[in-house]
Amino acid sequence: MSNHTLHPQLVAVTQRIEARSAASRAAYMQQVVAANPVTPRSKLSCGNLAHAVAAAPNADKLKLVEWTAGNLGIVTAYNDMLSAHQPFVYYPDLIKAAVREVSGTAQVAGGVPAMCDGVTQGQEGMELSLFSRDVIAMSAAVALSHNVFDAAAFLGVCDKIVPGLVIAAASFGHLPCIFLPAGPMVSGLANDVKSKVRQQYAEGKVGRAELLQAEMQSYHGAGTCTFYGTANSNQMLMEFMGLQLPGSSFVNPGTSLREALTVAGAQRALAMTAKGQDYTPAANILTVNAFVNGIVGLNATGGSTNLLLHLVAMARAAGIVLCLEDFADLSAITPLIARVYPNGVADVNHFHAAGGLQFVIRELLAAGLLHEEVDTVAGKGLHHYTQEAVLAADGTVTWREGASTSHDTDVLRPVVQPFQPSGGLVRLLGNLGDSVIKVSAVKPDKHLIEAPAKVFHDQAAVKAAFEAGELEGDFVCVVRFQGPKANGMPELHGLTPVLGLLQDRGQHVALVTDGRMSGASGKVPAAIHVSPEAMDGGAIAKIRDGDLIRLDVDNGHLEVLTAGFAERAPVSVDLSANGSGCGRELFQVFRSHVSAAASGASALFTDTERA
Repeated sequence: MSNHTLHPQLVAVTQRIEARSAASRAAYMQQVVAANPVTPRSKLSCGNLAHAVAAAPNADKLKLVEWTAGNLGIVTAYNDMLSAHQPFVYYPDLIKAAVREVSGTAQVAGGVPAMCDGVTQGQEGMELSLFSRDVIAMSAAVALSHNVFDAAAFLGVCDKIVPGLVIAAASFGHLPCIFLPAGPMVSGLANDVKSKVRQQYAEGKVGRAELLQAEMQSYHGAGTCTFYGTANSNQMLMEFMGLQLPGSSFVNPGTSLREALTVAGAQRALAMTAKGQDYTPAANILTVNAFVNGIVGLNATGGSTNLLLHLVAMARAAGIVLCLEDFADLSAITPLIARVYPNGVADVNHFHAAGGLQFVIRELLAAGLLHEEVDTVAGKGLHHYTQEAVLAADGTVTWREGASTSHDTDVLRPVVQPFQPSGGLVRLLGNLGDSVIKVSAVKPDKHLIEAPAKVFHDQAAVKAAFEAGELEGDFVCVVRFQGPKANGMPELHGLTPVLGLLQDRGQHVALVTDGRMSGASGKVPAAIHVSPEAMDGGAIAKIRDGDLIRLDVDNGHLEVLTAGFAERAPVSVDLSANGSGCGRELFQVFRSHVSAAASGASALFTDTERA
């Protein structure tokens, strides 16, 4: 356990969030207390109960009817198209067998949708991606609403799935919960090599056959993609917030250790129930301290910008109000101590072998940059997460202290020798409103870009301009009407090869958008999540081609310098094409009710006050 004094700014930000959230958190905790965890089935009639156990094996049925032991509800995001979730096909039977060993029962409560942003990238389906987070939360709530479970096990890994499941866990905060991941696929083609082939394809130097070969060598088996995008940032977050077992994030699928961790997690979930020895409801884990720890982890590891949206929404579900100011102030004191692609050349398997999350958490705890005093699924105190999981001789999992020194200082460094002194996220303010930028992989000489604007209304238009040879000289690429109200805020990851290529040619380029970039965003400075968005008449809708824009990372400014800019009327465009096709017509209710990006871009919660 760390005896180090907490950093004063960590304390100040924590106290500020607590004060801002006092009323909403109190109301949330009243809701949690009102849902009595000791007798969750007390209102069930005999008919209700008979339906709940009708299909259960005879060995479980008596336990379920008499409720002599805990019953674990499994909420799964399994599908066999999504590589990260394909391993979950084996989990329900494994979990049921595991809990029977401790006299418990388990039932699959329900499934949630899980879409792959890698498949939908640049496609119409990507316009449903962000909204799928809220659908997942609602689907999980439906699964748990049967009120026959003593705890929940969530099977999910990727981009919107984990945040959606956390929102559901918060809504059922009286129940203990645990996240059981599947792990990353083994390493394939190096990510930097894949990136180079993508740029060569954009230049026309290689064809589709070569590009497809490189992509399939990169994404080649079961498990998460191995770069440090949103999926693997989610896994980091679940350990920093104490929602899954220590050392469980980056163990490959299909290994004995992966299976042992799943067994241990299922059994631990029952131990945390009101019937067990260590009642730990999800609400006790999802505290301000836990969310602050998550934000620190995001900055220290250079994680995905998507988590800026997701953390705000997850916290709101637990009655906690986060603002961009909190992310910026914590970033300022958090050293970047990990470099994983796209912020470096290593993948997550290399990162894990170099010391991984256990080394990072140990370093940050010792520096007073994390709250040790938290509840976790491993017990009280974040110090549990300095331990790594290993396979014992009998095939079970055990824990030992993780690395205290980095095994590769090109990938992991101590706090006293960071890759950069502050975290990977910077808040930008100016006459365009509020936005953020990830700078973990942006070189210092690219921190200041002052150049004329080239304005586009979708990423396809940018690519067309590139192919026509129109993207010459220095410029700021403005891609607007990409916010949540306009078209669901799709990721604009498809711009990365083009803009990266132009930057490599010596041009000074930057991106300004009210949309999202993937967790794979990298070396090109990109001011994203600009709010208010163009659809709301935000200032980004006033920009014209040729306007001089200044993006200043070091001073946190994003401004249009052209005289008379503020007095212009915002433009409007015909967005009717966004409203139908590929299921988009079913999501009009989300586009109509979604909150601003700075408030989590969610249709489940109203806009909250922003700093």
